[in-house]
Amino acid sequence: MNKFYSMLGLCRRAGELLPGRLPVEKGIAKSNVRLVIIAEDASENTKKKFVSLCNDKNIIYIIAGNMSYIGKSIGRDNTAVIGITDENLSNKLLAEAKEVLTNGGE
Repeated sequence: MNKFYSMLGLCRRAGELLPGRLPVEKGIAKSNVRLVIIAEDASENTKKKFVSLCNDKNIIYIIAGNMSYIGKSIGRDNTAVIGITDENLSNKLLAEAKEVLTNGGE
C-alpha cells in the first residue's frame, strides 16, 4: 500500500470521506464533495455516470486505484466510488494519485 491508500484511510477517520455510490451521489447533488475518486476497475456505467455528475457540478474527479485496495483502505469491501469533502485532503490525494497513476495502480 502506498500513501494514496493510506490517505484514504485518514480521510475516513477524519470523517471527510463518503463511501459508495449513493452517499457520493447525494454529496455531489448538495455540492459537498471536493473530489470524487472512481476505481479503475469500476463498471463502465459507473464511470460514465459519475464523470457526468462531476462535470455537471464542476467537481474534480480522478479514475485511480482499484476497488479492492480502495475498500480495504477505508475498512469496507470493494468500493467503486468515494467522495472527499475536505479541500486540503482533496489536494493531498490528488498529489498522491499522480504516484498511483505512474506506478500502475499499486
